[in-house]
Amino acid sequence: MAPTAQAQNAPAKKVLRIGVTQEVDSLNPYIAIYLLSTNILRTNYDYLTVFGQKNMAPEGALAESWETSPDKLTWTFHMRHGVKWSDGQELTAKDPAFTFNTMLTNETARTANGSYVANFESVTATDPYTLVIKTKKPQATMLGLDVPIVPEHVYSKMKDIGGEPPMPLVGSGPFTVTEFKADQFVKMVANKSYWRGAPKVDEVDFIYYKNSDASVQALRNGEVDLVNKLSATQFDVLKNEPNVTLNNAKDRRFNELVINPGATTSSGEAIGNGNPALKDVALRRAIAQAIDTKTLTQKVYGEYALPGDGSYVPPVFSDFHWTPAPAQSHQFNPTAANAALDAAGYKRGSDGIRLDHSGKPLNLRLLTHSEKPQEQQGAPYIRGWLHDIGINVTIQPLSDNKINEATTAGQFDLTYSGWSSSPDPDNILSLQTCSARPNAQGKGGTPDTFMCDKAYDDLYAQQLAEFDRAKRIDIVKQMQSRLYDNAVNVMLYYDDSLEAYRKDKFASFATQPDPGGTITYQQGYWGYYGAVPAGEGGASNASSQDSGSNTGLILGVIGGVVVIAAVAGVVVARRRKSTADERE
Repeated sequence: MAPTAQAQNAPAKKVLRIGVTQEVDSLNPYIAIYLLSTNILRTNYDYLTVFGQKNMAPEGALAESWETSPDKLTWTFHMRHGVKWSDGQELTAKDPAFTFNTMLTNETARTANGSYVANFESVTATDPYTLVIKTKKPQATMLGLDVPIVPEHVYSKMKDIGGEPPMPLVGSGPFTVTEFKADQFVKMVANKSYWRGAPKVDEVDFIYYKNSDASVQALRNGEVDLVNKLSATQFDVLKNEPNVTLNNAKDRRFNELVINPGATTSSGEAIGNGNPALKDVALRRAIAQAIDTKTLTQKVYGEYALPGDGSYVPPVFSDFHWTPAPAQSHQFNPTAANAALDAAGYKRGSDGIRLDHSGKPLNLRLLTHSEKPQEQQGAPYIRGWLHDIGINVTIQPLSDNKINEATTAGQFDLTYSGWSSSPDPDNILSLQTCSARPNAQGKGGTPDTFMCDKAYDDLYAQQLAEFDRAKRIDIVKQMQSRLYDNAVNVMLYYDDSLEAYRKDKFASFATQPDPGGTITYQQGYWGYYGAVPAGEGGASNASSQDSGSNTGLILGVIGGVVVIAAVAGVVVARRRKSTADERE
């Protein structure tokens, strides 16, 4: 049948195709914590307030204004009128009330973002446009609640609040997830009735590749429009591509080596099979002191990263960034590390490998993400440095989800990990608290290292209630000092965000912060929302857009990954923690 004149004259669909290498752990915001998953979900669901595009300062979103009581225990948020869910139903104060109350009453719903509501006394929708949150103690993070607001009329009908929501997702953000195929693609369509205005693109497709080399090749071939998480080598190679624009931004991430100090549940029950010798802080400190983060950074990233200096807060957030005093530091010093192990009684065997206190050789497993060339390149250096102090290391490359399953169960000795910080560091600080540990079923918490330290927890409570910024910064730095002394992790490096896009397909993107910020994996949705297709003119303006790129999901094989246009509902196994790329 010949196409109609109307079909022939219809404008081509404008699609932004993004090549990604990380898997999706879940599309349920109550439990999703992978960086890719949260990036997709923060584009699908809006928030009470968001971190702004220009300077990352909190600004209104679903809540357009707010006030607090003199004692700072009662917060009243005034909801924006006329906001619709993507299925046409009105978004009211009942939706955030449902979102938060579900977290207060259901342990599973607290898995990803439970720290934000731990201090809540009550949450009430007093009328369709007024939300009242009462806290037990003053809470300094009330304008930075990084909790996606879900639709009550959808989630209240789910039998399992930790299960996968029905497709298409019902959202309130600039784009809505309509299709998902695990390890293949996620398709999002523009929310034309989005309250900020419709995006310039009609669709955003996240297309999965098994490794970054495949995604880079897809960019060069014009099969995708935007890629991220590039290695230094890939970034430099793309400098010679005539149709590619590069973006090098200081990122809000840190990359670390986690040392299993003896994983336990929230009730203190031991889990996993971590080497029991690592419960000794003297051994953990010696491991930290044996790793040359400056050389590692230079070998893996060159000029595109800063060596880890001990701070749990990335240097891009300079106010909260901390470095240890010389007397406290356990930076690279293999001579001192060897002396410390000698003093702690770890004698060397005939093969040069030290013995633990039970007489067993110190053999440790190092888990690496097989999809990340940076880790495959860096792990042999770590193995060599630890061998120099008498510790044998076996490198075990695994997929994102396999590592996630292993670390969730405490089945590791050493593992690469990394997290992204918000402008307010509260959430990443919470990852080290005792309450962040999961229950026996792996639910209800999201720890980083399984550390449980009362002094650290006391400081965490103090910073959360402190509204004087200077005093709060001092407390946060004390927390980082305490974490550093426990030596449950080693800050390896703070890498730049290396991104590239096809300038023949897109004129510009909204970066955060602006200028000099990232396009992808923002603390918001500005990058995709502010995408301007080539030929449309003007700079990206994430606050006012109207419709807007090239081809849709491709049927066939691209860069070694099968991409299928039709999709059935897929249930992704619940995962509590990612050591690949985490959540803000």
